[in-house]
Amino acid sequence: QVQLVESGGGLVQVGGSLRLSCAASGSIFSINVMGWYRQAPGKQRELVAGITSGGKTNFADSVKGRFTISRDNAKNTVYLQMNSLKPEDTAVYYCNADGLRATMYGMEYDYWGQGTQVTVSS
Repeated sequence: QVQLVESGGGLVQVGGSLRLSCAASGSIFSINVMGWYRQAPGKQRELVAGITSGGKTNFADSVKGRFTISRDNAKNTVYLQMNSLKPEDTAVYYCNADGLRATMYGMEYDYWGQGTQVTVSS
């Protein structure tokens, strides 16, 4: 069984910073893309940022220049550094592991964390 455990959410004032972490554990050989999504009340879940095993990144336009994503492949951990936070960043943030293989030639699966709340107060 694979688990993704997120940490680092919380309440922060406008302009502040938070760092989210997500550690994947279990039977893992490789993970293609690790990323962060978020879902605000009444809105659809959206991609915030993603990073491949080779370090290629992509970001939602709304967070470019403010958020960075990094990854420790040896620890199967992904980080999201969020700076200059705005009220519109308030949401539940979900970690995603896309293309996870338990063995070298195994099938790829997609896993989600349980979510962590980020609230930015004005």
